[in-house]
Amino acid sequence: MLAEYAAEQGWEIYDIYSDDDYTDSDRRRPEFNRLINDAEARKFDIVLCKTQSRFTRELELVERYIHGLFPIWGIRFISVVDNADTANKGNKKSRQINGLVNEWYLEDMSDNIRSVLTNRRKSGLHIGAFALYGYKKDPDKKGHLIIDEEAAAVVREVFSLFAKGYGKTAIARMLNDRGIPNPTEYKRLHGLRYVQP
Repeated sequence: MLAEYAAEQGWEIYDIYSDDDYTDSDRRRPEFNRLINDAEARKFDIVLCKTQSRFTRELELVERYIHGLFPIWGIRFISVVDNADTANKGNKKSRQINGLVNEWYLEDMSDNIRSVLTNRRKSGLHIGAFALYGYKKDPDKKGHLIIDEEAAAVVREVFSLFAKGYGKTAIARMLNDRGIPNPTEYKRLHGLRYVQP
């Protein structure tokens, strides 16, 4: 859509900055930050977005960049769907209102997600992407965990050894000597794309 819009205007596309799989509220988006660096270096003169919210949902960043630094750097900001255009001085208020509404949306969404997760936890449901070692996700009931007997046997042994006075290092050494994989490796061996943070 944006490429077609640029072609209709007769504009040459300098680059495409796309942060797939990142939320528009994440200031650490790599492509967002590359865009800002290239804007400051004046490598282009227009930032074209589908909506202002795809650039950012934070009013602070709207003010800092769209209304502050972009004009200083000689960069025009345009969002096609919501008709934001810094070349049109008359729609600054609508850009600010868009920024405010987008920020409220973030706050509401955050509150809603927190509320849903809290209710799921209170109902005894698992909310993580991966089950804890010793359990696995129930394929028949979302949010329900069932005992993974293979890993649970190791968990029981660890508790038993610890109760007998063995320390964590000694227990780990005993398990390693027997070739028992650690929880991260166990998940990988069972086909889970688990990455330890």
